[in-house]
Amino acid sequence: MAEPRKKSLIAHGTAAQNRKARFDYKIGDTYEAGLVLLGPEVKSLRAGRAAIAEAWAGERDGELWLFNCYIPEWQAGSFVSQFEPRRPRKLLLKKKQVETLTGSVAREGVTLVPLEILFNERGIAKVVLGLGEGKNKADKRHAIAARDWQRDKARLMRDKG
Repeated sequence: MAEPRKKSLIAHGTAAQNRKARFDYKIGDTYEAGLVLLGPEVKSLRAGRAAIAEAWAGERDGELWLFNCYIPEWQAGSFVSQFEPRRPRKLLLKKKQVETLTGSVAREGVTLVPLEILFNERGIAKVVLGLGEGKNKADKRHAIAARDWQRDKARLMRDKG
């Protein structure tokens, strides 16, 4: 009997995704920002163990930060990392982008929603932020109905040939 394969680490691609964000918000512009992380946090991200469903981005002291993002401690072998799993993490953006984002959040009443954490082609951790405007219940029901119809239509087309 073959041995089960060891799960490989993520070199580039998506490490964590907020799938509910596109359902709860109308996403306008998206921005890709760098993250300030510790070494063990990067290892946990590469293992795909992060959760950003409850995370949000905001401004503090003229800088953007990612709050409530859960990256668990790395526990491999005898090394146990010592960091807070839900600590605020600084986002790296150009000054003009920070001013644009904080201005639109203040003026237009939109929210900065983290959509996914990914590793780019160079292996650097990035977070994709979207300017989101909240949906009401009617919009959500419409989205559910459209999704169900697409699924039923695909099923009918598949069965009919």
